[in-house]
Amino acid sequence: MKIAFIGGGNMAAALIAGLANKLTDGANIHVVDPNADALARLQKQYGVSTAATAGAALAGVDAIVLAVKPQSMREVSAQLLPLLDTARRPLIVSIAAGIRGADLARWLGGYGAIVRCMPNTPALIGQGITGMVAMAGVSVAQTRLADDILKAVGPTVWLDDESKIDAVTAVSGSGPAYVFYFIEAMQQAAEEMGLSAEQGKQLALATFTGAAQLAQQSSEPVSLLRERVTSKGGTTYAALTSMEASAVKENIISAMKAAAARGKQLGDELGQA
Repeated sequence: MKIAFIGGGNMAAALIAGLANKLTDGANIHVVDPNADALARLQKQYGVSTAATAGAALAGVDAIVLAVKPQSMREVSAQLLPLLDTARRPLIVSIAAGIRGADLARWLGGYGAIVRCMPNTPALIGQGITGMVAMAGVSVAQTRLADDILKAVGPTVWLDDESKIDAVTAVSGSGPAYVFYFIEAMQQAAEEMGLSAEQGKQLALATFTGAAQLAQQSSEPVSLLRERVTSKGGTTYAALTSMEASAVKENIISAMKAAAARGKQLGDELGQA
C-alpha cells in the first residue's frame, strides 16, 4: 500500500507514526511539505520519502491524505489536479476543517473519490477519534482503506451525511480544548484553596483521566455515574448546585453549537471560490 501526505505537520506526523511499518512500510509513504526540518524528522524516524513540492512521486499511490490548513486547500488542489492519476483513481482523504467534499471535488476537476475526516489532537498519542464521511465516488475498498488509515490513531465514527461533520467538529474536533479548559479551572481552584500548583495539576489530571476511563468502561449512562457521586446535601451536591445555578451545562451546550455554526460558516466562506 502506497500513501502520500500533502502536509507534514502534527496531525500528519501522528498518522504516519501509526501507519509506518505497521499498515505499510515506511518506504511506501511519501510526504510533501515545504518545511525541510519537518521532512528530515519524518524521514529519519519512519524512513518515508519526502519532497518540498508535489511531483511524480504521487503516481501509483493508493491514497493521498490532504493534511494542510483549510485556507491552503484550494491552492493545494490546483497543484494536485494535474498529478492525479484518474485511471488509477487514488483515494483522497481530507482532514481539513470546513472544506466540504463538493468544493474539494470541484477544485479537483470533478474528482469524486474523496473521504472527509475530522480527527482530533489526542491522535498525537494514538488516542484520537475521527468522524468520517465518504463522498459518492468512493468505492467499498476505498472506504475500508480510509478507515484503516485513520484507525492508526484511534477509533473512527462513520457518518451518513456530510453536514454532521460540523457537529463532530464541535464535539470531538474542538473537544480537547474544552477538557483542557476545565482542567485549567480545577487547577486554579486548587491553588486558590491553598494547594500547590503541582498538587492541583496532579489531582485534576488524575481525576479527569480516571473519571473518563470509568465512564468508558462502564455500561451505565454517565448521568447515573454522576448521581452516584452526588449525595444530597454533600460536597459534590453543593458544587453541582452552584453549576446548575450558573447554567454551566446550558452554556457548554451553547458553546458547542457555536463551534458547529462556525464550522458551517467556514465551509461557506472557504467554498465560495
